[in-house]
Amino acid sequence: MERNRIGLYFGTFNPIHIGHLAIANYLVENSDLKEIWMVVTPHNPLKKKKTLLDDYQRLHMVHLATEDYQKIKPSNIEFNLPQPNYTVNTLAHLKEKYPENDFYLIIGEDNLKSLPKWKNYEVLLEEYQIIVYPRISKGEIPESLIDHPSIIRIEAPIMEISSTMIRNGIAAGQDLRYFLHDKVNEYMDQMGFYK
Repeated sequence: MERNRIGLYFGTFNPIHIGHLAIANYLVENSDLKEIWMVVTPHNPLKKKKTLLDDYQRLHMVHLATEDYQKIKPSNIEFNLPQPNYTVNTLAHLKEKYPENDFYLIIGEDNLKSLPKWKNYEVLLEEYQIIVYPRISKGEIPESLIDHPSIIRIEAPIMEISSTMIRNGIAAGQDLRYFLHDKVNEYMDQMGFYK
């Protein structure tokens, strides 16, 4: 039986914007991934972040942004796992829960540069393939990761849109409709988020 290849794209998605969607869309259409799961990272209870919306509000916006597209799905898998969330633990949990799937981790090049700081990053490299999309960022990719067999670097469009820019823009009264999915923009407007 052929196994399903699932890409996991982690983020706070605060809010989800067209940069996230364009990268996920590009990856799923230009690879043999069957689906991409947008894994919404919960609020770390140890951190007070006034700008971070409630977990379920952020998950709802990912639903709104992806509901018309079969290949991208929201995931709240981390909501019920122990905090803080470590990627290595989440992947182990998913592997156990969905043994029929092969999971691929999707990260930006900025995260590749700091990968050796991640908890049990050697386990990630041993057990999973990591798909890396380009990002403009400072720093160097560690020597040991440049030609690592578990790392797949792909040529995707560079999306330099940040959720911070969107939150700040909305707080300043800007109309940023083209940076957001229509339904997300409408919902944020109704709810008065980030204003």
